[in-house]
Amino acid sequence: MYPNVQAYDRGMMFSPDGRLFQVEYAKEAVRKGATSVGIVAEDGVVLLAHKNIIEPLAVPSTIQKIFRVDSYIGATYSGLVSDGLHIVSSMRAKAQSHRMVYDETESVDTIAREISEEMQMATQYGGIRPYAISLLVGGIDRIPKLFEIEPGASYLGYKADAIGSGKKIAEDILVKNYKDGMSIEQAIDLGVSIIKKVNEGKLNEGNMDISTISKSDGFTLFGPEKVQKYL
Repeated sequence: MYPNVQAYDRGMMFSPDGRLFQVEYAKEAVRKGATSVGIVAEDGVVLLAHKNIIEPLAVPSTIQKIFRVDSYIGATYSGLVSDGLHIVSSMRAKAQSHRMVYDETESVDTIAREISEEMQMATQYGGIRPYAISLLVGGIDRIPKLFEIEPGASYLGYKADAIGSGKKIAEDILVKNYKDGMSIEQAIDLGVSIIKKVNEGKLNEGNMDISTISKSDGFTLFGPEKVQKYL
């Protein structure tokens, strides 16, 4: 142990045993967030997200968890809502800037790297805090791809992944049931079954977002009627 542990709580500095407490607190915020799942299929990527609506008078349609970043890129987050909306806005700006300059959709790898670099800046300066979110960024450039970016700003590619409070349960199910070459329909069914398992089946078209990014149609966010068909 070491004296005055609070001294390492007040800014972005390493404790003597190599910990960044502010990053750990951000990860804890993510662990309390609603669950999101991403799955790479043979011809696209599926993103699914639970909307943890607590307020009984809230209007579900005003709460969104999956976002179009560009024609063939989508993203979802778990954690602090304001941080998630800010990072999504930043992703969109970077993608639009790339399109204006190069007249093409930015690659999924590049947008994930650029956002991880932006989030990393918040882990090394005093007076700011890390972003309390994890992101799933999915899309298609040459092939379907999925990346997770965590609060410490590291990013990694996955065939299937989950973030939020149900991450452990979801990953166990994905390890057992994910198969290379799954169709988009099979990926949606698997993702819905995971969200149901995590939330004890308490799902409806108002507290669930589903989207696909396919080679033929690009990014598509399902409306309430289509979401209901899968529940």
